[in-house]
Amino acid sequence: MMFGKSSKINEFRLWGLMFTLFGMGLMILGTAGIVFWGQAGKVFAAIFMVIGMIAMLASVGVYFWAGMLSTSARIITCPECDRQTKMLGKTDRCMYCKTKMTLDPKHATDLDETEEIEESTQPQV
Repeated sequence: MMFGKSSKINEFRLWGLMFTLFGMGLMILGTAGIVFWGQAGKVFAAIFMVIGMIAMLASVGVYFWAGMLSTSARIITCPECDRQTKMLGKTDRCMYCKTKMTLDPKHATDLDETEEIEESTQPQV
């Protein structure tokens, strides 16, 4: 699966890139309507140009949103690659080595075996 293997900020940027490429592709396809169909292709071109422009504006919105999220993200040091990375929410991935990271201990999956045994022997309240 392509999605879910990178940091959240990079996922937003990927969606922005996809909207940009989709919008540009639609605009090129619309222009091809004029080339191949002449006068009749102008309506086809106009429709695809408008839809492509909407997709391009959506990409601008997504990039702006990712930028605003990036300014408020926590900057932490990755325990695997020792590089500074940005983290959104309680769990995220490193932007460079894709290591799963968390700030919430209950979301952590790499517990020591002794901690797991102690937790299972304690009575539940």
